[in-house]
Amino acid sequence: MSGIGANLKSWIARNRRSPLALYGGATLAVWVALSLWTFSPVLHRHLFVLLLAAVLFTARFLGFGPAVFCSLVSTACLDFFAVPPYFSFAIHRSADAERLAAFLAISLLAASMARQRTLAESRADRTTREMAAIVEYSGDAIFSTDPDGTITGWNRAAQQLYGYTPEEAIGLPVAQLSPPERRDEVERNLERLNRGGHVASYRTERMRKDGTRWPALLSVSSLRNARGEIVGTSAIARDISAEKKSEEAIRRSEKLATAGRLAASMAHEINNPLEAVVNLLYLARHDSRHAAKYLIQAEQEVGRVARLAQQALGFVRDASSLGSMDPAAIMDEILQLYSRKLEGRQIRVTRRYRGPCQISGYSGELRQLLANLLVNAVDAMADGGSLQVRVAAGRDWSTGIEGVRITVADNGSGIPSDHLRQIFEPFYTTKKDTGTGLGLWVSRGIVEKHGGWIRVRSRAHGRATGTVFSIFIPQQHEIARVA
Repeated sequence: MSGIGANLKSWIARNRRSPLALYGGATLAVWVALSLWTFSPVLHRHLFVLLLAAVLFTARFLGFGPAVFCSLVSTACLDFFAVPPYFSFAIHRSADAERLAAFLAISLLAASMARQRTLAESRADRTTREMAAIVEYSGDAIFSTDPDGTITGWNRAAQQLYGYTPEEAIGLPVAQLSPPERRDEVERNLERLNRGGHVASYRTERMRKDGTRWPALLSVSSLRNARGEIVGTSAIARDISAEKKSEEAIRRSEKLATAGRLAASMAHEINNPLEAVVNLLYLARHDSRHAAKYLIQAEQEVGRVARLAQQALGFVRDASSLGSMDPAAIMDEILQLYSRKLEGRQIRVTRRYRGPCQISGYSGELRQLLANLLVNAVDAMADGGSLQVRVAAGRDWSTGIEGVRITVADNGSGIPSDHLRQIFEPFYTTKKDTGTGLGLWVSRGIVEKHGGWIRVRSRAHGRATGTVFSIFIPQQHEIARVA
């Protein structure tokens, strides 16, 4: 029957513009109904049903206009063959006229309903074809799985990104698309989706057929049937290799810019101990009795210069060494690097450190983060401002994860409320002449890379103005290589 319907639809599509074909088809439907009524003993008493079926058939396949024509012809046939006096169009009883009018009304209503269903099915078919084309020709890898994680659908982009043909991919476990160390991640996603949960888009790493790896932005969601039951999952994977390289280049540029801003402060900080060394060497050369003491003091000043240089290198060195670090100690280093600038502007610094604050991460990136916040705070304050820094062991109350809270607060000019939503966007800056618009964007990326969050509160009007940046970084976090 499906083959007959498909052939009929094909014929209708070819003859849609031919009224003769459409209305001739409606006439043919009535003739078939009359033939069945005439030659079938079983159907002989059901002319009403046969003609109504002819109307529905015409509405379904030929359109509403031919269906109306079929309804009128069927009503005339009922009058001619089934209403006394037979084989005549005369109507002697009002009851017969009411029966014919009822048949005509029912036929038109049924034709209208059948046509509406046909139109709805046509729209659904068209939408399905369009969606299938969108999926098939999308630039992102799109595939589906059953609840057990077996791949059931595979588009062209998936073949290009993963290297598997549809014949090879369909039937494979979806975990095979991930590196071995990330297959637990796939299982957790499947388990969460099968329970009706949600998995937000996130950055991860996937593996091609030949074993090479590529950074991906992955979105996964559950698939449900008409009854709302979960029947599988769908995934969209996007290759973000180019985006990742661009972001890394921007981060490196901002890191170098941060190091450049340190140059002036470093020059002042190093100049003082170097002058002291020169003086001490002069004294040692002319006072042999106290030369040893002078040389020890000179050695201490050289050590101070070495420590300053080592701290500055922390900003530009490649952050490839993951280790334990103390945010309070790093905060002290940053304040020391900028001490000359703070003293020159008479900015009062209040330190509040509480509890052991060891976390795991990249110390160079944490230095860059704190330096960005400190420079922004100093630039926002007038001479004689007040800067408060706080480092304390704490907990993220939304998740219960232990970590460290870092707060940098100033009483500067503040940030207007209409700017707060944009300050973490790349290239957005309120420093028209000196700002790059990358510092806070990079800072947020560093915090998120370490599994934490950064928030800001600010007031730019009234007597009490200022800005507070709050940061939370977990003690332990698995830092993805593609983050």
